[in-house]
Amino acid sequence: MMRGLIVDWGGVLTNDLSVVMDAWARDDGIDMDVYASVMRDWLGEPYGLEAVVNPIHALERGEITVPDFEARLASELSARTGTAIAPAGLLTRMFDRFEHAHDMVGLVHRAHADGLKTALLSNSWGNDYPRDGWDEMFDAVVISGEVGMRKPEPEIYLHTAALIGLEPTDCVFVDDLRHNIEAAVRVGMVGIKHTSYRDTAMQIDVLFERKLA
Repeated sequence: MMRGLIVDWGGVLTNDLSVVMDAWARDDGIDMDVYASVMRDWLGEPYGLEAVVNPIHALERGEITVPDFEARLASELSARTGTAIAPAGLLTRMFDRFEHAHDMVGLVHRAHADGLKTALLSNSWGNDYPRDGWDEMFDAVVISGEVGMRKPEPEIYLHTAALIGLEPTDCVFVDDLRHNIEAAVRVGMVGIKHTSYRDTAMQIDVLFERKLA
């Protein structure tokens, strides 16, 4: 029987990331195709051949500051669009439309109250997390920039499992990105790709052999 539930934040405990990004792009006048081209150049296509210096990974590990990343991203967007993009507060504006996914938040609360070990595992872009109530929700919180590791590096999954006193094989990991899930599976976890509350809750009920939904 599985004993630990580890969940991502953005796109799992919040509304859909694409909705958030589309709202930011509309408000800031960003062409999402241009933004996607910057991400492809930095991350590689398909996330394999990465830039020599990857600002995204450096930000997620806490190796560069938020203002530095904002300046680099704004510069790239400005150069490709011909329109000046203000760097100050860029990431705050980008994630301003995040909203709690109350159904998923409630599910994790119930899992914790039912005696399961629970943890948050999130790659941070320097954004502030709404941490009120997390002590009653999680046994451990792992934010990439605070631990110097990032998903999908195997060490961060092992670190998270160790913090809640479990082996990876005891844990279920929920994320909205397939490559993060595949990495968790490689270290022994059971992975769930989150697409909706209904589907995720159904899989969790089966894996933990209890009714949490």
